[in-house]
Amino acid sequence: MSEPKHWPELGRERLHDCVVFEVSRSWTRSPRDGATRAFYRIDSADWVNVIPLTPEREVVMVRQFRHGLRATTLEIPGGIVDPGEAPASAAARELREETGYRAGSVRPIGTVNPNPAVFGNRVHTYLAEDCVPEGAIQNSATEETVVELVREADLAARLRAGDVDHALVIAAFHWWALDQADGGR
Repeated sequence: MSEPKHWPELGRERLHDCVVFEVSRSWTRSPRDGATRAFYRIDSADWVNVIPLTPEREVVMVRQFRHGLRATTLEIPGGIVDPGEAPASAAARELREETGYRAGSVRPIGTVNPNPAVFGNRVHTYLAEDCVPEGAIQNSATEETVVELVREADLAARLRAGDVDHALVIAAFHWWALDQADGGR
């Protein structure tokens, strides 16, 4: 099978710093006709998603207002990997901050690109097991989360009903299903 030809980057310009991501424009050369074309991308640090399970097999989820959708969503904890921070540490930190829960163990189960057409970063998904409440939720000034426990047995129905419609959360649950099919590695 043949591969599409690479589009060499001739230059890049940062257009806007939006705190949690930057927007840039790159100029590339078409391998087909040699023409220079502009493409736009969103540059961000890597992100983490965490599927937290209690000993009772409940998923610790969060309800939060999302400004893009202008509505409240049901999601798993997640966020940005801070500079110098390992993704596993970010997963444990995000879990504590957004839910007040601590995990007995945290392990990676998959990584995806959120949308390769415009994003250059990765989303690392972790399974956090034996999660127990440890303290208060520690949201930053720009977020507010409320914990909702969802029984593992009810999760598929909640997804089918549209209660969870965040694509990266659904991708995380797919990684979890693959992990379970592999015997939990």
